Amino acid sequence: MTVRTAMLALALGTAMVATASAQSTQSDLVKRGDYLVNGILTCGNCHTPKGPTGDIKEKAFSGGLSWDEPPFKVTAPNITQDQDTGIGKYTDAEIKQVLRKGIKPNGTPVAMVMPSGFYEIMTDRDLDAVVAYLRTVKPISNKVADPIYKMAQGHPIPPGGEKPFTESMFNDKVKHGQYLVTIAHCMECHTPMGPRGREFATKLGTGGFEFPGPWGVSVSRNITQSKTKGIGAWSDDEIKRAITTGVSRDGSKLKPPMGYHYYATVTGSDLDDIVAYLRTVPALD
Repeated sequence: MTVRTAMLALALGTAMVATASAQSTQSDLVKRGDYLVNGILTCGNCHTPKGPTGDIKEKAFSGGLSWDEPPFKVTAPNITQDQDTGIGKYTDAEIKQVLRKGIKPNGTPVAMVMPSGFYEIMTDRDLDAVVAYLRTVKPISNKVADPIYKMAQGHPIPPGGEKPFTESMFNDKVKHGQYLVTIAHCMECHTPMGPRGREFATKLGTGGFEFPGPWGVSVSRNITQSKTKGIGAWSDDEIKRAITTGVSRDGSKLKPPMGYHYYATVTGSDLDDIVAYLRTVPALD
């Protein structure tokens, strides 16, 4: 083998290793994105069409729930890779801007029901992972109704969620639990809506928000540490069962849109951290 041939072989081998490494990294990102999108983020809970028993899986992510509230009348948009009715033409940066800042590519804000303010906390790697996974979602053509905004849309951010976390912060169980509860936007559903939006400052986690749908009307419950109105008297296992199976402490079944079938995929260690954080939520009746 000549020196020239040896050098070419070395260069080719190095390129192949680099390509394999990049593919492995991308694969890891997609797996993480799958865990987030189809689990803790419950994206399909809003963006997948619903029937009386829940998600219409063959139409996953093609547009879902509708809301007619004081601030807006909107339908969760198509987030498949369809070029015309979905997000197939969005750049990665544009998807990230919608997720973290709530701003569409044309510069208009998304409706406040989109929990973009809760995603401000998301690590850069998790944001990359979500985008990587969304790129794998099959395109489905489905045009939803254009949003109607009845007032200027804000960008509500829950307490402690003002800037991205770093992965080193996950070493603290309560901090990691706060991160998971925040990106799961639990407090979006479990905090009542006032005339100016969610009342995070005074009623965080007290529930009472109504969700009409094919299932009838469900009302979010109090998830503060109140022992009478909230979950303060619940055991850790009872909290985990409600989160992952939709069975309340008294054995009754929770109604949609509680995303327990998404949370069923959450790992045991993540569930432990979620409960650890919920134990710190002040008791409010």
